[in-house]
Amino acid sequence: MKKRLAMVLALGLAAGSLSGTAVTVSAAEETSEYVIGVLAPEVTHGWVAAVAYHAEKRCEELKEEGKIKDFIIATSGNAEDMTADLDDLLTQNVDAIVAYPQWDGMEAPLQKILDADIPLVCFDLEFDLEGYYLVTGDNKDMGVQGANYILDKIGPDGTVIALTVPTAGSVNDLRMEGFYEQMEKIDQNWEVIEYATEFTREAGLADFADVLVNNPKIDAVYSLDDETSIGVLQAIQEAGRDDIKVITGGGGCQEYFNMMPEYENINVASATYSPAMVETAVDEAVQLLDGETVEEKLIIPTTIVDKENYEEFLDPSSPY
Repeated sequence: MKKRLAMVLALGLAAGSLSGTAVTVSAAEETSEYVIGVLAPEVTHGWVAAVAYHAEKRCEELKEEGKIKDFIIATSGNAEDMTADLDDLLTQNVDAIVAYPQWDGMEAPLQKILDADIPLVCFDLEFDLEGYYLVTGDNKDMGVQGANYILDKIGPDGTVIALTVPTAGSVNDLRMEGFYEQMEKIDQNWEVIEYATEFTREAGLADFADVLVNNPKIDAVYSLDDETSIGVLQAIQEAGRDDIKVITGGGGCQEYFNMMPEYENINVASATYSPAMVETAVDEAVQLLDGETVEEKLIIPTTIVDKENYEEFLDPSSPY
């Protein structure tokens, strides 16, 4: 069982124990006694890598500000490993836990946190539990904003390729639901053609190469993910196509942001669903320990990023 150390992502901090996956950092000036635990998946996708990065970044800032004493970050490759790491966090007597559990069957382990009266803030994913807090992006609004952006760039007529990712479950369903619902509200006569792909640039490249062969005229691409869109742009370039006027994305990939001004004839955009939102989840954990009131479910609004405003969202230190 191989695990990655989330804390090694950025700051080169000293390693701790916790199943070989965690790092504990002690503050030079201990003005707080709080110890925060963070559970995250090990790196399977650039977006996921950035979750651990931003959680570490915010914990380090809070430590330097004296608002927490220590923090422990553990990354896991599956539900079994994360459950074991969760149990280890409980033995470490953490005061609050921020969790990003991507797998089915995590309700029972998460319930153990609640049963121990430890504040639990989940990130990105909703669970059938009572008493936890949630910080998430607005997947449905990503679809709404994607439809609005395409209408603004190509007008009411044209062919739109919608790159769906059925394996992404509710993430895919909500983003597509928002897109189609908004289509019904706006003045458009688009022909929408769906193609299934994945949240990787390799899939975007391979699948969109086939799309280009089968569709001689395309006006816009509704893509759900920045990584997919990077592959799509490569496929367009390799095919020498100049008919596509807009492509959306999602997720907040720094590489994708930097590509935006390079395309003069394509409006390259991303509906930000940034992994930096996990910093808000960490803040909420501390606020709960301070006795403050926080929203049980906080939905972060969607922001469209393109070549007009991409510089505002650049973070050279981010791994994503």
